[in-house]
Amino acid sequence: MTLWYDAKDPSGRPTQEFRLETTRGRDVTGALWPPENGPQQGLQKHLVCFGHGASGNRYQPPITHLAGRFIELGMPVLSIDGPVHGLRQQGEGGRTAFAPELARQTCIEDMVDDWQIAITEAQGHRDVGITPLAYFGLSMGSIFGIPLVAARDDMTVATLGLLGISGRFPHGNEVMAAAANITCPVLFLMQLEDELFERQGYLELFDAMASDDKRLHANPGLHPDVPTEEINFSFDFMVAHLSGSGHKSPTTRMAE
Repeated sequence: MTLWYDAKDPSGRPTQEFRLETTRGRDVTGALWPPENGPQQGLQKHLVCFGHGASGNRYQPPITHLAGRFIELGMPVLSIDGPVHGLRQQGEGGRTAFAPELARQTCIEDMVDDWQIAITEAQGHRDVGITPLAYFGLSMGSIFGIPLVAARDDMTVATLGLLGISGRFPHGNEVMAAAANITCPVLFLMQLEDELFERQGYLELFDAMASDDKRLHANPGLHPDVPTEEINFSFDFMVAHLSGSGHKSPTTRMAE
């Protein structure tokens, strides 16, 4: 059963929030931004999915900002709360609650199932319908987003990053195996002084992705210090692939 109710995001834009129960008996909560109109000329309607970081919820910046830009283009937007976050917070929530959750054996499997059910419900909404998908998710949004993107053959484009896999990272092998099945275009964001993930782990995860259209953008700063220009670039990168015909930037061979 799915319960829908009217709400507003932190910027005041109308959303449809929901609570549903998955086949695993898990409550899933999130928000759907209906598009303001049909897709702009040259674009194919997509459901744009957002995964947030371990310290946030369905409305964590820059999700609300980007959602507003996508709905102006005629794209519905879906964001769901993490497994112990937002409307399904446990304990103190955030990273404190996420650490033991990530240690659970079926953590990744359960969250990908949450996403799959939420996507199906959203596509059944009168303002959405069956559409291809796009995905944006950094940090925890990539821990769960990489397996989700790998599991969908209707994923057109993804922005991922703020994640490196090395050492004994929980479910590291699972995430790396999923990365090897990603073939859609990918923008991967990296912070060079990330206090949570090592540079080599970033690079190994990026290298594992099978897409022949992937790019790595690295910037100085700690884990949360992603430059605004990268958020703007991620929007432009994703929009460039929403035409339905595919898009790849031309290359120029430099003279030797």
